[in-house]
Amino acid sequence: MKRFSRLYAELDASTATLDKVAALRRYFADAPPADAAWAAYFLAGGKPRQTVPTALLRTLACEVSGIADWLFEECYQAVGDLAETIALVLPPADGDGDLGLAAWVEQRLLPLRAQPAGQQAASVRAWWRELGAAERFLLVKLIGGGFRVGVSKLLVQRALAEHAGLDPQLVAQRMMGYTDAKRAPDLARFELLIAPPQAGSAREAGQPYPFFLAHAVEGGVDDFEARLGPPSQWIVEWKYDGIRAQIVKRAGQVWIWSRGEELVTERYPEVVEQAQALPDGSVLDGELLVWRDERPAPFALLQQRIGRKLLSKKLLAELPVRFMAYDLLEQGGVDLRERPQHGRRAALESLLQGGPLLLSPRLEAATWQELAAQRAGSRERGVEGLMLKHRDAAYGSGRRKQEGLAGGTWWKWKIDPMSVDCVLVYAQRGHGRRASLYTDYSFAVWNRPPADAAEAQAVVEAIAARRPAEPGALQLVPFAKAYSGLTDDEFKEVDRVIRASTIDKFGPVRSLRPSLVFELGFEGIARSGRHKSGIAVRFPRMLRLRNDKPLHEADTLQALEALLFSA
Repeated sequence: MKRFSRLYAELDASTATLDKVAALRRYFADAPPADAAWAAYFLAGGKPRQTVPTALLRTLACEVSGIADWLFEECYQAVGDLAETIALVLPPADGDGDLGLAAWVEQRLLPLRAQPAGQQAASVRAWWRELGAAERFLLVKLIGGGFRVGVSKLLVQRALAEHAGLDPQLVAQRMMGYTDAKRAPDLARFELLIAPPQAGSAREAGQPYPFFLAHAVEGGVDDFEARLGPPSQWIVEWKYDGIRAQIVKRAGQVWIWSRGEELVTERYPEVVEQAQALPDGSVLDGELLVWRDERPAPFALLQQRIGRKLLSKKLLAELPVRFMAYDLLEQGGVDLRERPQHGRRAALESLLQGGPLLLSPRLEAATWQELAAQRAGSRERGVEGLMLKHRDAAYGSGRRKQEGLAGGTWWKWKIDPMSVDCVLVYAQRGHGRRASLYTDYSFAVWNRPPADAAEAQAVVEAIAARRPAEPGALQLVPFAKAYSGLTDDEFKEVDRVIRASTIDKFGPVRSLRPSLVFELGFEGIARSGRHKSGIAVRFPRMLRLRNDKPLHEADTLQALEALLFSA
């Protein structure tokens, strides 16, 4: 644990890519392979499962440190991170434990979840006594399921490749599925990551390829001809709003992998049945979609399938999922990724002809303006815009830009987000470097249009006086939370207003006297019985602070309803 905590500190202290890669490389060279296997898992995005409730950790921290709960809460609000707060308030350690990371995880942390609360508490107390502050911090992160550090999977793959003298692309391919929560990392799987090419060339039957990710194309359509060349050089398709996935058919079996490297085969039995018709040695890239009335349904319906472990006949009938294929990565066991896009597309069309899997249709146009006109109808079709793929592009790995616009990069040309003007009503402190600022906001709209500025101001005064709204009266209805979209300077400006307009505190949350209007953008909107507004929005973010707009001109629930029907 000591060696891993030193690595964590090095990674957290630096923003330089070369320094991070060097620190990772040193760790993989020095750490026992079993520890390195778990380190690679966590650093590449594997999520430790929470083994002890947060409330118990807080109670134990107060008990061991001898401080009151209110004082711990004040410390937490100042620090902004639970693990760091606990590590700071605990008394010095009695011992000097030096158990390795693998032993910690396998012998202590994994069995901890099944233990009764009293035994969990006794174990955590004992472990805190033998660990220093840095190791305690990391332990709480792992126990609480909140481990994350400023390093990407790409850097982990690069460091492993340099450590083992391998091509990073090979390591990336081998690492697909390594962080799947259903399979714990072990020594054999780690050794396969760094084995010489000839020893590790035989892929596990169900292993997918690294996903190739798209960049957002910027600029106006009038510039596209000069920047991209004519549309005839591009394969243009609709951009679907589903779950990016790969279907792998090998050895007579079908596997379905999400872009998050989660094996989701069991959740989509109808897709497995459709994919059984594929010949062995086939790997397809595409999108999982709820498909109704011969078109993609809203993503909100797909969300109802995502978390379901038990799939009833009724659910499968009401929310049927189809796979929309748009690339062929392997055919007959041969890797096609280095072949040009148009060749892979032709092979895909031939493979799927007359079969049950959907094929992403191509769009044809003589000019970019004609494509822009087709793109304008995206919402009516249930899609997010267009995908642009150069005819000669290879299938890359990750979100890597290659030389020149036509050098292999995929471009996504999305429609503008939906947006409304709304009022800031609650705020919460951020995390990490934003722990000292209020950066997580809740927004509301009016339940009906205010008659004038005076009526809106009367609502503000009632909120400030803590008077509850009367039934049927004008009021602000919360509908969304957002924490991104502003610059650091804008966050500081809003933080000053929040501190000056706080009415009440509810733990980490402050209720505010309404005074600020924001333009909030979002990708989708749907009805929701879980929200007071009856509406939920997807991927909300702040587009701008509307200092030019008075409160009574903020939008209403009726405006959200209109977007709901136009979506």
